[in-house]
Amino acid sequence: MQTVFWILIFFGVFCGMEFMAWFTHKYIMHGFLWSLHKDHHLKDHDNWFERNDAFFIFYAIVSMVCLYLWNFEDVWFCLPIGLGIMAYGATYFLVHDIFIHQRFKMFRNANNWYARGVRRAHKIHHKHLGKNDGECFGMLLVPFKYFKK
Repeated sequence: MQTVFWILIFFGVFCGMEFMAWFTHKYIMHGFLWSLHKDHHLKDHDNWFERNDAFFIFYAIVSMVCLYLWNFEDVWFCLPIGLGIMAYGATYFLVHDIFIHQRFKMFRNANNWYARGVRRAHKIHHKHLGKNDGECFGMLLVPFKYFKK
C-alpha cells in the first residue's frame, strides 16, 4: 500500500510543480527577481549560461533536501516528493531549454500539434521584453488556445 502512496505523491508533486513554475515565473521572475530573469528575455550576454539559470538551483536544493531526509532521517514521503520535483525539473529542462530554446540542437524537426502549440505560446510570452505584460503559463499545460491543427 505504501507504494501506491508513493506513486500518488510523486504524480501529485509533479503536477503541483506546474503550478509552482507558473507562480514562480509570474510573481518572482517577473517580479522582485527580474534582475536574474531579464537576461532570459533580453539576451544581454554572450555566455551559454544565463543569470536566469540560478532559479534551477533553488528547486534542485529542495529536491536534494527531500532525498536527504528520506535517506538519512527516514521520512518516507520525502522520496516521492524529491523525485517528483526532480522529474519535473528534468521535464522542464527538456521542454524549455532543449526543445524551445535549443540550448542543445535536438528536437528541431518536431512538428506535431503539441510542439507547435508550445512553441507558439512561448513566442507570445517572449514577445514582451520587459518585466510587465508577459503572459505567463505553465510549461506542460499550455492553454489550449495555442494548439491549432
